[in-house]
Amino acid sequence: MSENTKLTAQLRERSGKGAARELRRNNMVPAVIYGDNKDPITIALPYKELSMAIYAGGFTNTIADIDVDGTMHRVLPKDYQKDPVRDFITHVDFLRVGKNTKVHVEIPVHYINEEACPGIKRGGVLNVVRHVLEVNCRADHIPEYFEVDLTGLQIEDVVHASAINLPDGVTLTVTDRDPTMCSIAAPTVSQ
Repeated sequence: MSENTKLTAQLRERSGKGAARELRRNNMVPAVIYGDNKDPITIALPYKELSMAIYAGGFTNTIADIDVDGTMHRVLPKDYQKDPVRDFITHVDFLRVGKNTKVHVEIPVHYINEEACPGIKRGGVLNVVRHVLEVNCRADHIPEYFEVDLTGLQIEDVVHASAINLPDGVTLTVTDRDPTMCSIAAPTVSQ
């Protein structure tokens, strides 16, 4: 489980398109905190602090503690929008989480021990089908990543999601089938 991100925000008095544009001109990003059976709160975050948190990786599956004018809010970033031309963050949605809140998140998958994979040594190619795995878990127990060990895999071997050891309380969102994570493809020879 990764460490919580800490952000500082200020309460927004005004909402709407004009107010949001004014915030962006002042290097602030409009955002909203909702959920946990409480009223939504509109806030503004400093652009630099927010962009550093987003580009550090794992932003949407890491719990954040937001200080809004002295009041702490424990949240999970659900979505953020960016300007399609300037790549500027324009808005963020945060889901307020409680102690027992169950969340749906995408967790990155790391493929390890390629050097111990006989199929790759014989010329096979690692064909990664999924880079993330969708799971349901409690908000305070979100795994940082999952690992798929390639040790001993031969050409034409396939690894499914059921081969990944999930921690207690973490379940796959897909239950009607066993999604393919990766395979070792046979080498192709061009003539």
